[in-house]
Amino acid sequence: MTQFFTIAIDGPAGAGKGTLARRLADHYRLNLLDTGLTYRAVAYALLRLGLPLDNVSAAETAARQVDLAKLDRAVLSAHAVGEAASKIAVFPTVRRILVEKQRDFARTPPGAVLDGRDIGTIVCPDADIKLYVTASAEVRAQRRLAEIESIGGTANFAEILADIQRRDERDMGRADSPLKPAADAHLLDTSEMAIEAAFLAAMSVIDDVLAKRNKA
Repeated sequence: MTQFFTIAIDGPAGAGKGTLARRLADHYRLNLLDTGLTYRAVAYALLRLGLPLDNVSAAETAARQVDLAKLDRAVLSAHAVGEAASKIAVFPTVRRILVEKQRDFARTPPGAVLDGRDIGTIVCPDADIKLYVTASAEVRAQRRLAEIESIGGTANFAEILADIQRRDERDMGRADSPLKPAADAHLLDTSEMAIEAAFLAAMSVIDDVLAKRNKA
């Protein structure tokens, strides 16, 4: 494998890109970054300080202070933090600050798997591999419901579906770095695909690129 090898994974919430990213990073021994956690960290900082989510200056300050080595998934995975993060993510200045941090991470040997909403289009447009992982909103809502119920929680399917659709609209409709597949991304629809099948499909794409590179 070359000194820097980057795998960019984009897609909407609940499509399975996070699980896939973790599997690929482990298999290819690359660094891993869930870029969504960087936006969640900014949102969490504002929530913790009781600051309004439309305070751009405070969000910029929080973004500069984000330490990618100290992102606590357990804390940042809370639903309220995710909702707040999707509102923070529309600020262009905040995105620019975090994108630079993400790019620095990607350039750290031996390379990285980054997953998010704009990795292949904005953060790492020259990534060696670009995957766009998607699934229908209904399937993603069902997965979220099953996840909540698996830990003893309760939720309403219709509310989860509406929430996912709102987040999709925000992510795909924002003026700055909207969620969309890169022109050269490999599309992976997991609507009727288990994670193992998605992992094998992604590996096939990656191994093909590596084989061609080794022959060059």
